[in-house]
Amino acid sequence: MKKTIFFTVMLFSLIVVKAQDHNNTAVYQFEKKNDVKLNAYLISLGLFEITYERNINENSSFGIVGLYTFSQKYDEDVNYQITPFYRRYFSKKYASGFFAEGFATIGSVDGKQLYDVNGDLTPNEGPNVVDLSLGASIGYKWVTKSGFVFEALFGMGGNLFNAHKTDHNIINRRAISIGYRF
Repeated sequence: MKKTIFFTVMLFSLIVVKAQDHNNTAVYQFEKKNDVKLNAYLISLGLFEITYERNINENSSFGIVGLYTFSQKYDEDVNYQITPFYRRYFSKKYASGFFAEGFATIGSVDGKQLYDVNGDLTPNEGPNVVDLSLGASIGYKWVTKSGFVFEALFGMGGNLFNAHKTDHNIINRRAISIGYRF
């Protein structure tokens, strides 16, 4: 009888240890590595922006943003932008919560300039200007257990080389994005 109880207790303890080990290695939907997002805010302004983000670990990620103007409805002066970024998350959840990012943007803006001639502002239409910008953003990301991603961010950067050729020497990053983690 003692041997039967001993073997039953040993078998039960092995099952419990195995179950605890299995729970620690489970991969949850919100811990997957890839995010794809569309910026709903900019689409309402006539701009199409899509983002791909790859999670390195629970605290950091890198990605790339592509932006293209398909309508001049709201007089946005940007033509296109390509923006690689690196993010650092400050939450205990996997690659979500509050974050700060550094980015570099290669983009084209209109070559509009206003000149002051004897107290009158005179517009000058120059060619489109392509420039490199560096900047920083802050934001917040929510990830549901089913993998849907919601994100809000704001950031600014400055043109480095051709700022004197246009009045648009500051780059804004603003987003209210919806996406999916896979």
